[in-house]
Amino acid sequence: MPVRAKICGLSTPDTIDAAVTGGASHVGLMFYPPSPRHLSFDRAEVLGARLPGHIGRVGVFVDPDDELVDRAIAAAALTTLQLHRTSPDRTARLRARTGLQIWSAVAVRERGDLNAAHGLTGAADRILFDAKTPDGAVLPGGMGVRFDWTLLRDFDHRLPWALSGGLTAENVADAVRITGAELVDASSGLETAPGIKDVDKIAAFLKACSAL
Repeated sequence: MPVRAKICGLSTPDTIDAAVTGGASHVGLMFYPPSPRHLSFDRAEVLGARLPGHIGRVGVFVDPDDELVDRAIAAAALTTLQLHRTSPDRTARLRARTGLQIWSAVAVRERGDLNAAHGLTGAADRILFDAKTPDGAVLPGGMGVRFDWTLLRDFDHRLPWALSGGLTAENVADAVRITGAELVDASSGLETAPGIKDVDKIAAFLKACSAL
């Protein structure tokens, strides 16, 4: 079965269409104003309307309040919330409140960072292992940073999980071979500039995933 792929941080109709045509399983829509990929609710509604029902609509948030989550869900008909820098207790409350699938990001730089995933059992539905960004960085991801994938070898996974952080068409095969990931998430590696996705890079990434 081909490795499933989420294309994150899309902001234009043509990149949405490229993700759909290429066979993405999920699309990520960013709701975090400091990010160059941030969407207004009106823009999210327009983009969400282009997505067929079989593609997961993942809203990406950084420790959001209820109002932001509610408005984003209504605008884009989200099916999943991807939470960064959000405590397990807050994650569990959002899961219970919205009834949506929850992906919790775990930022990784060294082996011990992986253990945060265990604290999310019962609160999240999936862990997203992402590269830890430099200290003091405003953005929790989407900076082209990757971590040492060998850290995931023999890790005690208690929840379904996905791999993120610096993935491209050129390195995704190695990433999957090393980690065994069945779901991968790409963003900055498919851009020509921060927040500017390239339809050819999206197509190449999805083609590489389909060959795995």
